[in-house]
Amino acid sequence: MSVLFDETEINGMTIQNRFIRSATWEGMSSDQGSCSKELVEFTVNLARGGVGLIVMGHAYVQENGKATPRQTGVYEDDLMDSLRSIPEEVHKSGSKVAIQLSHSGGNTNQEWMPLPIIGPSSFINRFDNKVKEMTIKEIEGIVNAFGQAARRCVEAGFDAIQIHSAHGYLNNQFLSPYWNKRKDAYGGPIENRARLLFEITQRIRQEVGNKIPLLVKINSEDFVEGGLSLSDTIWVCKKLPTLGIDAIEVSGGCRDAGEDLMPH
Repeated sequence: MSVLFDETEINGMTIQNRFIRSATWEGMSSDQGSCSKELVEFTVNLARGGVGLIVMGHAYVQENGKATPRQTGVYEDDLMDSLRSIPEEVHKSGSKVAIQLSHSGGNTNQEWMPLPIIGPSSFINRFDNKVKEMTIKEIEGIVNAFGQAARRCVEAGFDAIQIHSAHGYLNNQFLSPYWNKRKDAYGGPIENRARLLFEITQRIRQEVGNKIPLLVKINSEDFVEGGLSLSDTIWVCKKLPTLGIDAIEVSGGCRDAGEDLMPH
Protein backbone atom coordinates (compact mmCIF):
# COMPACT_ATOMS: atom_id res chain seq x y z
CA MET A 1 0.00 0.00 0.00
CA SER A 2 1.19 3.53 -0.74
CA VAL A 3 2.88 5.55 1.99
CA LEU A 4 0.12 8.11 1.40
CA PHE A 5 -2.15 5.97 3.58
CA ASP A 6 0.31 5.71 6.47
CA GLU A 7 -0.22 7.58 9.73
CA THR A 8 2.03 10.57 10.28
CA GLU A 9 2.57 13.05 13.08
CA ILE A 10 3.19 16.80 13.40
CA ASN A 11 4.20 17.92 16.90
CA GLY A 12 2.10 15.28 18.63
CA MET A 13 -0.88 15.58 16.27
CA THR A 14 -1.48 12.17 14.72
CA ILE A 15 -2.91 12.31 11.20
CA GLN A 16 -4.60 9.15 9.92
CA ASN A 17 -3.02 9.46 6.48
CA ARG A 18 -0.86 11.88 4.49
CA PHE A 19 -3.63 13.58 2.58
CA ILE A 20 -3.73 17.28 3.45
CA ARG A 21 -6.28 19.68 2.07
CA SER A 22 -4.65 23.09 1.50
CA ALA A 23 -6.50 26.22 2.65
CA THR A 24 -8.56 28.23 0.19
CA TRP A 25 -11.13 31.00 0.24
CA GLU A 26 -14.44 29.19 0.52
CA GLY A 27 -16.65 32.29 0.36
CA MET A 28 -19.29 30.65 2.56
CA SER A 29 -19.35 32.95 5.59
CA SER A 30 -21.51 36.01 6.32
CA ASP A 31 -20.48 39.55 5.42
CA GLN A 32 -19.32 39.94 9.04
CA GLY A 33 -17.28 36.72 8.89
CA SER A 34 -19.46 34.29 10.84
CA CYS A 35 -19.37 30.67 9.72
CA SER A 36 -22.40 29.30 7.85
CA LYS A 37 -23.98 25.83 7.93
CA GLU A 38 -22.84 25.57 4.31
CA LEU A 39 -19.20 25.96 5.37
CA VAL A 40 -19.58 23.43 8.18
CA GLU A 41 -21.04 20.88 5.77
CA PHE A 42 -18.36 21.57 3.17
CA THR A 43 -15.55 20.98 5.68
CA VAL A 44 -17.15 17.94 7.31
CA ASN A 45 -17.63 16.31 3.90
CA LEU A 46 -13.85 16.51 3.35
CA ALA A 47 -13.36 14.60 6.60
CA ARG A 48 -15.96 12.01 5.62
CA GLY A 49 -14.09 11.59 2.35
CA GLY A 50 -10.96 10.56 4.26
CA VAL A 51 -8.76 13.68 4.22
CA GLY A 52 -6.30 13.31 7.10
CA LEU A 53 -5.72 17.01 7.76
CA ILE A 54 -8.02 19.77 6.54
CA VAL A 55 -6.58 23.29 6.55
CA MET A 56 -9.53 25.67 6.32
CA GLY A 57 -9.21 29.34 5.66
CA HIS A 58 -8.17 31.89 5.03
CA ALA A 59 -9.60 33.54 8.16
CA TYR A 60 -8.94 37.22 8.83
CA VAL A 61 -7.59 38.28 12.21
CA GLN A 62 -8.57 41.96 12.17
CA GLU A 63 -11.63 43.71 10.77
CA ASN A 64 -9.38 45.65 8.39
CA GLY A 65 -7.78 42.40 7.20
CA LYS A 66 -10.68 41.15 5.11
CA ALA A 67 -9.42 40.16 1.65
CA THR A 68 -12.50 38.74 -0.06
CA PRO A 69 -16.31 38.79 0.25
CA ARG A 70 -17.88 36.23 2.59
CA GLN A 71 -14.49 35.40 4.10
CA THR A 72 -14.38 33.71 7.51
CA GLY A 73 -13.45 36.01 10.38
CA VAL A 74 -11.76 35.18 13.69
CA TYR A 75 -11.14 38.74 14.87
CA GLU A 76 -13.49 38.66 17.87
CA ASP A 77 -14.75 36.11 20.38
CA ASP A 78 -18.38 36.26 19.22
CA LEU A 79 -17.43 34.80 15.83
CA MET A 80 -16.12 31.59 17.35
CA ASP A 81 -19.48 30.12 18.37
CA SER A 82 -20.35 29.39 14.74
CA LEU A 83 -16.95 27.74 14.13
CA ARG A 84 -16.92 25.35 17.10
CA SER A 85 -19.01 22.71 15.36
CA ILE A 86 -16.38 22.23 12.64
CA PRO A 87 -13.70 20.51 14.77
CA GLU A 88 -16.41 18.66 16.69
CA GLU A 89 -17.85 17.14 13.51
CA VAL A 90 -14.51 16.63 11.72
CA HIS A 91 -13.16 14.62 14.64
CA LYS A 92 -16.05 12.15 14.35
CA SER A 93 -14.51 10.97 11.06
CA GLY A 94 -11.04 10.62 12.58
CA SER A 95 -9.66 13.64 10.71
CA LYS A 96 -7.85 16.69 12.06
CA VAL A 97 -8.59 20.30 11.17
CA ALA A 98 -6.35 23.37 11.18
CA ILE A 99 -7.32 26.95 10.48
CA GLN A 100 -5.26 29.35 8.39
CA LEU A 101 -4.91 32.86 9.83
CA SER A 102 -4.49 35.77 7.47
CA HIS A 103 -4.57 39.53 7.00
CA SER A 104 -5.15 41.04 3.57
CA GLY A 105 -2.81 43.97 3.99
CA GLY A 106 -2.98 45.95 0.75
CA ASN A 107 -4.52 43.08 -1.19
CA THR A 108 -8.20 44.00 -0.77
CA ASN A 109 -10.93 46.13 -2.28
CA GLN A 110 -12.47 49.15 -0.54
CA GLU A 111 -15.86 48.05 -1.88
CA TRP A 112 -16.02 45.04 0.45
CA MET A 113 -13.65 46.25 3.18
CA PRO A 114 -14.73 49.85 3.99
CA LEU A 115 -11.88 50.51 6.43
CA PRO A 116 -8.48 52.11 5.78
CA ILE A 117 -6.29 49.72 3.78
CA ILE A 118 -2.86 49.19 5.32
CA GLY A 119 0.35 47.54 4.17
CA PRO A 120 4.12 47.59 4.72
CA SER A 121 4.48 50.65 2.47
CA SER A 122 2.25 53.06 0.59
CA PHE A 123 1.17 51.98 -2.89
CA ILE A 124 -1.84 51.87 -5.18
CA ASN A 125 -3.21 48.34 -5.28
CA ARG A 126 -4.72 46.42 -8.18
CA PHE A 127 -8.18 47.76 -7.30
CA ASP A 128 -6.86 51.33 -7.65
CA ASN A 129 -7.16 51.80 -3.88
CA LYS A 130 -4.54 53.67 -1.87
CA VAL A 131 -2.67 51.56 0.68
CA LYS A 132 -1.34 53.36 3.78
CA GLU A 133 2.05 52.51 5.24
CA MET A 134 1.62 50.92 8.65
CA THR A 135 2.93 52.57 11.78
CA ILE A 136 4.91 50.63 14.37
CA LYS A 137 1.83 50.72 16.62
CA GLU A 138 -0.24 49.15 13.84
CA ILE A 139 2.39 46.45 13.33
CA GLU A 140 2.26 45.67 17.04
CA GLY A 141 -1.53 45.47 16.75
CA ILE A 142 -1.23 42.96 13.90
CA VAL A 143 1.10 40.75 15.94
CA ASN A 144 -1.34 40.81 18.84
CA ALA A 145 -4.30 40.13 16.52
CA PHE A 146 -2.66 36.96 15.15
CA GLY A 147 -1.90 35.81 18.69
CA GLN A 148 -5.43 36.38 19.96
CA ALA A 149 -6.98 34.78 16.86
CA ALA A 150 -4.82 31.69 17.37
CA ARG A 151 -5.89 31.49 21.00
CA ARG A 152 -9.57 31.72 20.02
CA CYS A 153 -9.21 28.98 17.43
CA VAL A 154 -7.42 26.58 19.79
CA GLU A 155 -10.07 27.20 22.45
CA ALA A 156 -12.70 26.43 19.79
CA GLY A 157 -11.14 23.00 19.24
CA PHE A 158 -8.96 23.39 16.15
CA ASP A 159 -6.02 20.99 16.11
CA ALA A 160 -3.43 23.28 14.51
CA ILE A 161 -2.81 26.83 13.32
CA GLN A 162 -1.38 27.89 9.96
CA ILE A 163 0.03 31.38 9.32
CA HIS A 164 -0.70 32.60 5.78
CA SER A 165 2.46 34.20 4.40
CA ALA A 166 1.89 33.69 0.67
CA HIS A 167 -0.08 34.95 -2.36
CA GLY A 168 0.38 38.69 -1.85
CA TYR A 169 -1.33 39.04 1.53
CA LEU A 170 0.13 41.03 4.43
CA ASN A 171 2.87 38.69 5.65
CA ASN A 172 3.98 38.07 2.07
CA GLN A 173 3.92 41.83 1.44
CA PHE A 174 6.34 42.39 4.32
CA LEU A 175 8.62 39.57 3.12
CA SER A 176 8.70 40.85 -0.45
CA PRO A 177 10.70 43.89 -1.63
CA TYR A 178 8.07 44.25 -4.37
CA TRP A 179 5.73 45.77 -1.74
CA ASN A 180 8.02 46.43 1.21
CA LYS A 181 9.93 49.70 0.72
CA ARG A 182 10.33 50.50 4.40
CA LYS A 183 13.52 52.05 5.76
CA ASP A 184 13.10 50.94 9.37
CA ALA A 185 13.60 47.64 11.22
CA TYR A 186 10.87 45.99 9.10
CA GLY A 187 12.36 46.83 5.71
CA GLY A 188 15.54 46.38 3.70
CA PRO A 189 17.40 43.06 4.09
CA ILE A 190 15.48 39.81 4.50
CA GLU A 191 16.37 39.73 8.20
CA ASN A 192 14.22 42.85 8.60
CA ARG A 193 11.49 41.97 6.09
CA ALA A 194 10.92 38.67 7.92
CA ARG A 195 10.62 40.38 11.29
CA LEU A 196 6.81 40.58 11.22
CA LEU A 197 6.40 36.88 10.43
CA PHE A 198 8.90 35.97 13.13
CA GLU A 199 7.15 38.15 15.72
CA ILE A 200 3.75 36.68 14.80
CA THR A 201 5.16 33.16 15.15
CA GLN A 202 6.58 33.92 18.57
CA ARG A 203 3.39 35.62 19.77
CA ILE A 204 1.22 32.68 18.68
CA ARG A 205 3.54 30.31 20.53
CA GLN A 206 3.14 32.45 23.65
CA GLU A 207 -0.64 32.29 23.34
CA VAL A 208 -1.14 28.59 22.52
CA GLY A 209 1.91 26.93 24.08
CA ASN A 210 4.33 24.47 22.53
CA LYS A 211 2.03 21.45 22.10
CA ILE A 212 -0.20 22.89 19.35
CA PRO A 213 1.15 22.29 15.82
CA LEU A 214 2.04 25.58 14.15
CA LEU A 215 2.33 25.69 10.36
CA VAL A 216 3.17 28.36 7.82
CA LYS A 217 2.30 28.76 4.15
CA ILE A 218 4.94 30.74 2.28
CA ASN A 219 5.76 31.71 -1.28
CA SER A 220 8.79 30.17 -2.91
CA GLU A 221 8.76 33.22 -5.18
CA ASP A 222 6.19 35.90 -6.00
CA PHE A 223 6.86 35.66 -9.76
CA VAL A 224 6.92 39.44 -10.12
CA GLU A 225 9.98 41.55 -10.92
CA GLY A 226 11.62 42.65 -7.68
CA GLY A 227 9.61 40.16 -5.61
CA LEU A 228 10.59 37.63 -2.99
CA SER A 229 13.50 35.49 -4.16
CA LEU A 230 13.98 31.78 -3.64
CA SER A 231 17.20 32.36 -1.70
CA ASP A 232 15.40 34.68 0.73
CA THR A 233 12.60 32.16 1.19
CA ILE A 234 15.11 29.41 1.95
CA TRP A 235 16.74 31.65 4.58
CA VAL A 236 13.35 32.30 6.21
CA CYS A 237 12.38 28.62 6.13
CA LYS A 238 15.61 27.61 7.87
CA LYS A 239 14.91 30.12 10.62
CA LEU A 240 11.21 29.34 11.23
CA PRO A 241 11.66 25.95 13.00
CA THR A 242 13.85 27.62 15.62
CA LEU A 243 10.94 29.94 16.43
CA GLY A 244 8.30 27.24 16.78
CA ILE A 245 7.09 26.34 13.29
CA ASP A 246 6.44 22.60 12.91
CA ALA A 247 5.64 22.33 9.18
CA ILE A 248 6.06 24.53 6.11
CA GLU A 249 3.80 24.53 3.05
CA VAL A 250 5.52 26.04 0.02
CA SER A 251 3.42 27.80 -2.61
CA GLY A 252 4.05 30.70 -4.97
CA GLY A 253 2.60 33.52 -7.03
CA CYS A 254 0.24 36.42 -6.43
CA ARG A 255 -2.46 38.36 -8.27
CA ASP A 256 0.05 40.95 -9.48
CA ALA A 257 1.89 38.19 -11.35
CA GLY A 258 -1.23 37.49 -13.41
CA GLU A 259 -4.02 34.95 -13.13
CA ASP A 260 -1.83 32.12 -14.47
CA LEU A 261 0.56 32.61 -11.55
CA MET A 262 -2.01 32.99 -8.78
CA PRO A 263 -3.10 29.75 -7.07
CA HIS A 264 -6.84 29.13 -7.04
